[in-house]
Amino acid sequence: MSQLSVVIPTYNRCKILDKAISAYLRQTAGKCISEIIVVDDGSTDATAEVVSKWAQKSSIPIRYSRQDNKGPAAARNLGVRQARAGLVLFTDDDILPAPNLVSEHLNFHQRYPELSTAVLGRVNWAPEVQPTPFMNWYGSDFLFAYARFSGRTELDYPDFYSCNLSLKTGFLCQHGLFDEEFKSAAYEDIELGYRLKKAGMRLLYNPNALSFHHQFISFEDACRRAQKANLAERVFRNKEAGLDFAARQSLRSRRTESKSTPRLQSIKKYLSWLLSPLKTAMDCRVPLPWMIYRTMLRIYR
Repeated sequence: MSQLSVVIPTYNRCKILDKAISAYLRQTAGKCISEIIVVDDGSTDATAEVVSKWAQKSSIPIRYSRQDNKGPAAARNLGVRQARAGLVLFTDDDILPAPNLVSEHLNFHQRYPELSTAVLGRVNWAPEVQPTPFMNWYGSDFLFAYARFSGRTELDYPDFYSCNLSLKTGFLCQHGLFDEEFKSAAYEDIELGYRLKKAGMRLLYNPNALSFHHQFISFEDACRRAQKANLAERVFRNKEAGLDFAARQSLRSRRTESKSTPRLQSIKKYLSWLLSPLKTAMDCRVPLPWMIYRTMLRIYR
């Protein structure tokens, strides 16, 4: 089997990072992990101590780098520049791999050895966070698009999710890394996916390469995340990828929703008042129609 470098950007999540590193050390294909590269994006918690603890006891080399807080794009780039293996696996500090995650990525790359092939794995909510029906919709239809991947193997650049994604290191370094103008975790991976697709990337989906998102997200959390992504969206709009995305109607509809016309703002303000009693039901354990979740998030984002 090939060797693979795991790249984990992290910021102030030392407790879940501890679990993530532990899970990578229990992989069925652990001997194929060349190294685990943790890039600390300016954390103020015990991240360095957690990584040091595992580095001292691990048979897999664990490398730690620290940078000023520049965002996950810059952190991943730093990790890629240090990667020594022929494959790089991008993940996040709150993503816990299933025991066979690495082997599933490697198997796909063996089946599709072309330098331009990239492999996307699936992300589910970690059962222990007890996801709500809203989270189940949010994770598979809004945050990611896994609900639309059923029966598909070939994906496109808007599906280039860096939380569970492997590529040939040489292809990535040859055709461009993440754009560090993106300072938050939004749109930076899609923008890179667009550039890599132009260079010939083929993005394949392997749902058996499974990992688990270990984070509880309430409706209010989702609204805050969407609002925080607005700056990244403005950056994205001015990129070639953003223009192409707009031409596909996806971004155009978002622009219509977020355009700050007085009339639209008045309508949203009225709807916010009218539907405010429904906000308390968004995190309940009784499933609501997905259209309600989608409409509410558009109003309150």
